[in-house]
Amino acid sequence: MEITAAMVKELRERSGAGMMECKKALTQNDGNIDVAVEWLRKQGLAKADKKAGRVAAEGRIVLVQSGNSGVLVEVNSETDFVAKDENFLKFAGEAAQTALKSGAKDAEALKAAKTSYGPTVEEGRQWLVAKVGENVQVRRVVRIDGAPNLGAYVHGGRIGVLVALEGGDAELARGIAMHIAAMNPQYIAPENVPAEFVAKEKEISLAQMSDKDKQKPAEIQEKMIAGKIRKTLNEISLTGQPYVLDTNVSVGDALAKAKAKVLSFHRIAVGEGIEKKEEDFHAEVMKQAGLA
Repeated sequence: MEITAAMVKELRERSGAGMMECKKALTQNDGNIDVAVEWLRKQGLAKADKKAGRVAAEGRIVLVQSGNSGVLVEVNSETDFVAKDENFLKFAGEAAQTALKSGAKDAEALKAAKTSYGPTVEEGRQWLVAKVGENVQVRRVVRIDGAPNLGAYVHGGRIGVLVALEGGDAELARGIAMHIAAMNPQYIAPENVPAEFVAKEKEISLAQMSDKDKQKPAEIQEKMIAGKIRKTLNEISLTGQPYVLDTNVSVGDALAKAKAKVLSFHRIAVGEGIEKKEEDFHAEVMKQAGLA
């Protein structure tokens, strides 16, 4: 299979490995990028798969909170210029208010809901598209209802967090929401991490073990691998991470001190998971000029 520059570029972005290592990984694995990422990790050439963190679309995330309920709505546009437009911001705000009041749990339900001024959210979206001359989409709705203690935070209109706590106070709930926005944990606690992930990490840790370490007794190897996996699980779990508002303690410690517990959380970032086509204007001009 032909290994293209685009494939190498994508693997570099996902793995952080060098260009030659990425090309070799793709060659060794028949151009399969997912398998190549794992291969690089086993060789100790990549730390983590960055695929989930790709952000390639514009827009805004809007928060509306009332008492123990809150919603985050993501509205996308083609450019950041339109995302700052007064009409766009007004529409996004109205969509979020409608989401909270209507009880909509997903984008389709929200688009069908009636706004406070009469038309549905979808009708408002169509009007906005005609007004700004760009494609606009209501992409996501996440909500938490009836939380004993609700924390909410939006950073720059780009990252939004809702977190439900049991116990603690409003200050702690907001602090935990800010932490989630900054550190992007994938799970509440290490014990919530799927067994398949743990098994895969064990396999990768074993493959990365040096020849010297492989000569050690099996029980020593197991302890070394267990320690490495424990570190990884803490890094991707909320309670295991150092608390951004007090790095001397973990989030778990801060929660325990307040006799609080995280029940659930949502974190969304503008455009995550959407690939935007990258235009190569130099190549396009050269092609049109008959020079490529």
